[in-house]
Amino acid sequence: MSTARQHRAPPAAQARGRPPDGGERRPWWRVLDPYVAALAGAVALAALLPATGRAARAAELACDLAVGLLFFLYGARLSTRETVAGLRRLRLHGLVLAATFVLFPLLGAALTALTPGPLTEQLRTGVLFLCLVPSTVQSSVALTGAARGNVPAAICAGAYSSLVGLVLTPLLAAWLLGARAALSADGLLRICAQLLAPFALGQLLRPWTGGFLARHRRVLAPVDRGSILLVVYTAFSGAVAQGVWSTVTPSALFTLAGVLVVLLTAALAAVRLGARLLGLDRASGIAAVLCGSQKSLAGGLPMATVLFGPQAGLLVLPLMMYHQLQLVAGALLAGRWARTASSPSDGAGPAAAEGSAPPARASPEAA
Repeated sequence: MSTARQHRAPPAAQARGRPPDGGERRPWWRVLDPYVAALAGAVALAALLPATGRAARAAELACDLAVGLLFFLYGARLSTRETVAGLRRLRLHGLVLAATFVLFPLLGAALTALTPGPLTEQLRTGVLFLCLVPSTVQSSVALTGAARGNVPAAICAGAYSSLVGLVLTPLLAAWLLGARAALSADGLLRICAQLLAPFALGQLLRPWTGGFLARHRRVLAPVDRGSILLVVYTAFSGAVAQGVWSTVTPSALFTLAGVLVVLLTAALAAVRLGARLLGLDRASGIAAVLCGSQKSLAGGLPMATVLFGPQAGLLVLPLMMYHQLQLVAGALLAGRWARTASSPSDGAGPAAAEGSAPPARASPEAA
């Protein structure tokens, strides 16, 4: 009798659709976060009421200030001690960095070269820029926890990718996209002034601000998301004012969606294979797959705004679409891995419980 009770899921859990093994089996529509709807709303608002004239200049100034504040908060929240402590997982972090800054650019270059005509030049450039953006932190950590993967490793992998991306993403963009997007040394200097300097200042002030930010994380969350929404509105307002949306056809959008699905599938398969070849345990392999296949919306949008200026509108559309795809795919994989956590044959490597964590609900990242 007691054994039967032990293996019976609580009624509340059954009502929520959770299986007895602790994995979360949620309908696909529950993966869609309200924040994604807010992003779509910002795009719609820019299409209906774009900022022009003085309003456009005011929006650009507010956007610059919001981006600086955003990266200041990133620097103030990043724990240097935890980042240094995570260096011992060199194989995992090396795999994530290689996937983020080597595999993705190669896949992006191949896909844009092989894609038929419907994609415009700006959308092709946007796909390439998406491939240069660093990995995310919050959503990859949440998904790793939901999959019972190595959460500390996921935190460090996302932090390292963000740090490297602050320098490497603008340099790669200048090298690979300079001719397409009219990048110049001024753009790189703006990156230093608007992104690197606030981030470094946040790190310097962390001993005094870190505790306050940790205690008021929920209160400050709207600052992160509000900044991103402002960036999206400003970027798409510029695109509407220039009339670039008239060049985008439905066939181009469908083709773009297909390209992004292929990109995500190839990245997931390649990183999972790399985790197995490197002999990562199951928990660390899950962290590597989820961190190595994701891209940071919160990091990529401000970079695009700083680097491309008024041209950023359509260039960030592939990143926004990929962001939703990675959330859906990551949630499906996390649920599957959580349900098969006791099976050593599934996952990214041999079964191991070290570093794993209980399930957590995935949400759009803020870093």
